[in-house]
Amino acid sequence: MTFIQLVEFTTTNVDQIREVGEQFRRETEGKRTNLRSMICADRDTPNRYVVVAEFPSYEEAMVNSNLPETQAFAAAMSELVDGPPSYRNLDVIESWDG
Repeated sequence: MTFIQLVEFTTTNVDQIREVGEQFRRETEGKRTNLRSMICADRDTPNRYVVVAEFPSYEEAMVNSNLPETQAFAAAMSELVDGPPSYRNLDVIESWDG
């Protein structure tokens, strides 16, 4: 079952977070298990962002979570956000295109 994690945070350092994310992608090429990820800006609340990460399954997400590079990314990100991020862990029960 597809698994999606939402990570919501506020920051005035989104460009730096994007740079840390790019470094993470380079370092985990061929190791990370996500299908896709995106960072979204909240149109209604300045400086609020949501990362949407899609994985083939919860188990694959946990493999990704346990990578040392993921731990380093999370630590670097925590230095750039205004407070602790909030997480939503979602099992996809139905999906459609269009």
